[in-house]
Parts: sequence; structure tokens; C-alpha cells
Amino acid sequence: MPLGISPLVDFAFKLMLSSHGHERVTIHFLNAILGDKTRIASIEIQNPIVGPNFDGDKWLVLDILAEDDRGRKFNIEMQTSIPAGLRQRLAFYDARLYVEQMREGDRYHELRPAIVICVLDKTLLKESPRLHTDFRFRDEHGNVLTDDLQVHLLELTKLTVTRENLAEATREEQWAYFLSNAETLTLEEIRELFPEPEFVEAAGVLEVIKNTPEQMDNYISRLKYQLDEVSRMESARIEARIEALSEGRLQGLMEGRTEGRLEGLEEGEKRGALIGRIETFQEILGVAEPGHEELSSYNLPQLNELCEQLRQRVRVRPKD
Repeated sequence: MPLGISPLVDFAFKLMLSSHGHERVTIHFLNAILGDKTRIASIEIQNPIVGPNFDGDKWLVLDILAEDDRGRKFNIEMQTSIPAGLRQRLAFYDARLYVEQMREGDRYHELRPAIVICVLDKTLLKESPRLHTDFRFRDEHGNVLTDDLQVHLLELTKLTVTRENLAEATREEQWAYFLSNAETLTLEEIRELFPEPEFVEAAGVLEVIKNTPEQMDNYISRLKYQLDEVSRMESARIEARIEALSEGRLQGLMEGRTEGRLEGLEEGEKRGALIGRIETFQEILGVAEPGHEELSSYNLPQLNELCEQLRQRVRVRPKD
């Protein structure tokens, strides 16, 4: 039977990487992202999961804070959407993690590296095909000022590894595949696909969620919240696109593309704006009729009614 629990849900992600007694899963994940040059031997989780703070849909912080055997500080998080200001937020988290180490009497050379790792189930860096992007203080020639501040992005949408070539994949690719597919795999399949025991241990943590009623309730609550958030952001993007396209059409009409029909006429402006919105909805829905000529013959009440019908169809259309 498949695990049925997705590590892409932040509650499951944190439990998997911050559970007492399963630190080697966290160590394996961090070593996969950071590489052998900065190999971690031990880790201390500084904010183990303690459950929900029932204030609507708000929870206690589900990011993972940790410190390794070299004193390096880590912030690890899962994102299934791209909220506004994410780039700045990641930079802020990294800077705060670095600065908060400093106490009165401390010296700058005593500061330890601060490393933020963000796993994304959406694409942030559309210009880059890389699964893993490593940001540090470098100049334009690649010379590093310091490794003390790092932000790592693991964009799961850019994974090219398949089940067939998973055995030849890098560890970070294997982790990306595990995070993306664990929900649909059985424990037996995970043992076959992933030769290292940390993956099986991680799957075991996820299985515990399914078998623990309180944890399962928490998991379902967070899953619902994440799905609602994605839906809300998608609706907002659709509305913004509709408004932008409609305003663009209206501007074009006002510039004379409708042979002056709108010039100085209040009703003409309203009809032109409605026709622009209707044609925008038609583009999104893939609807060709009625065409522009027929729409031009509609009166205002007819245009208003058709515009509202199409708006409702856009709102309830199945998501990709």
C-alpha cells in the first residue's frame, strides 16, 4: 500500500527532518544538498515540532532550525507556492540567522555560517534549468568574499530524473525524487529504489503520521491550508491577468483601433471595456463565439450578463 503521506506538506516535511531519534535523516539530507566538501557528522535540532497553535489556520513555525557539529546554523523550509517577497524573505532569514549569533563581547571571526535551504514545489528561477541553485557572496568573476551566508534552492519542478535512472542519480536528485513521489510509493518500493537506509527511515516517519490519529489530523489540516492557499493565489493571478489584459484592450480601443467608436462616448467606453473583458475570458477558456462583430451588436445589459457568465466559468474551471 502506498504511503499516502506527502513530504511536500510542511507538517510532514518538518516531522521527517526534525524528529528526535531520526537526526541521521536530516544529516543525510543536508549532506546531499551541501556536498561532501562540507560534510556534517552530527546535528542538533533547535526547534522540534510541538504541535499546532489553534488560531485559525496559523501554526507555530514549521521551518526547521538546526546547528551542526561545526556550529553552522541552518534554516530549512518547504514551499508549495511562491508568495510575494519570497526572495527577500529568504535573504532576511539568512541575515537574521547570522546576526542573531552575535552577543556582547563576541568577535566577528567567531560568527558561524548561516545557511538557508528552501525546497520549492513551484518554479522561482524561470531563467535557470538547474535543480539546485547555490547563492553566496561572490563577485562577477566567481571570487567568493565569504561562505558565511548561503541560500540554497531545490526546485522540484526541474527534476529530470525518472524511476528508471534513479540509481545513477546524485543524492540531491534522489532526495528531490523522494520528496516528489514518496506519497505514491510503498515501503517495499522505497527500499528497492533507494539503496541508502536514510530514505527508508524517512519513509518510516511519514508512515507514523498515517498511523497516529492526532498527527494525521494535523497533516490533513495543513494539507487543506496549503491547497486553499495555492487556490487563493491562483485566483488572484487570474484576476490580475484579466484586469491587465482588459485594460490593455481598452487602451488599444481608445487609441483608435475601433475606428473612433469610443471617442467621447460614455456608453461606448463601457461597452468597449466589457467587450475587452469578455474576449479575455474567451481566451482563457478557449471559447471563440460570439465573435467581436457579434459582441459589437450587443447592448450593455447583454454584455454585462455574458461577462458575468464567463467570469463564473473561469473561477470554477479545473486547475491544471
